[in-house]
Amino acid sequence: MSDDKQQTPTRRWVNRPEGSNWGEFGDDDQLGRLNLITAHKVREGLAEAREGLTFCLSLPLDYPGGRALAPHRFPPRRMSTERRGERFFNYRFAHEGAQFCDCGCDDAVLLCTQYSTQWDSLAHIGALFDADGDGVAEPVYYNGYRAETDVVAPENATVASALGVERMAERCIQGRGVLVDLAHHFGRARTLVGYDDLMRVMEADRVEVGGGDILCLHTGFADVVLEMNRNPDPTVLHNACTALDGADARLLQWITDSGVAAIAADNYAVEAIPARGPEQGARPFVPLHHHCLFKLGVPLGELWYLGALGRWLREHRRSRFLLTAPPLRLPGAVGSPVTPVATV
Repeated sequence: MSDDKQQTPTRRWVNRPEGSNWGEFGDDDQLGRLNLITAHKVREGLAEAREGLTFCLSLPLDYPGGRALAPHRFPPRRMSTERRGERFFNYRFAHEGAQFCDCGCDDAVLLCTQYSTQWDSLAHIGALFDADGDGVAEPVYYNGYRAETDVVAPENATVASALGVERMAERCIQGRGVLVDLAHHFGRARTLVGYDDLMRVMEADRVEVGGGDILCLHTGFADVVLEMNRNPDPTVLHNACTALDGADARLLQWITDSGVAAIAADNYAVEAIPARGPEQGARPFVPLHHHCLFKLGVPLGELWYLGALGRWLREHRRSRFLLTAPPLRLPGAVGSPVTPVATV
């Protein structure tokens, strides 16, 4: 029997979505365009760390506060753990023997992985698509991974689901970040930014994005969130600052052609929700997520804090920096809190 006949095919699809890159990084790939963050790209990022100054790009993880921004997500709930039937907070170790004179604290947290500053994994958004060529669309994710077979709800999983955020953590996500300062050009007015707008801003600020870069979009939205001090006004939130127009086909094609490895923004979803589009006919609820996560394997970061970094970069006529942004190594999770660090 030939070697070809002995091998078990691993490709999960017969058809792949138009405009996708399924299979281009391997039939079992779970990283998508993070594969483009090569050792060379890391060195390019390191070369941008000239001053040794660092910027925390995370909001406090109990922001935005409440559930006005995303009703299905709730703020973190911290609690003390227990030891020997006692609350383990300011716990006196004398409970374990009279000779012990110290005390300690230990806590736990229940949180939504995508409540605040976060990464979306490639399992966050899939689509109904006829991947196996039988004429019936089924729910699938990047590279043909199947719902309920490969991507399984945590309460039903016996092993970690495919496309979990731990794959991103293992890849580390460190490389060259490039910031586009939309806030400087558009202020806080609610504005849909399409291809033409983005190109005008990048040309005006002489911003260049290369393959394997991580594109960061400063809209000013995180500053609005911080000013509300955990008591957000939903009307203000849903009508503040810029968001990408996910229905702009030329913008989506630019994301494909640019070769960016990931996109992060300081707003709620990178793109505007609900998306612009016709009322009739099947279409993605979040077309930019559909294009990036489902088709290309481009992770999305949301609710990052880019204000201080954006101001420093503009003052120094720069747009590039070293970005270090690994998520939690939490097997099977579809999203993760992250504390990104920019070094300039």
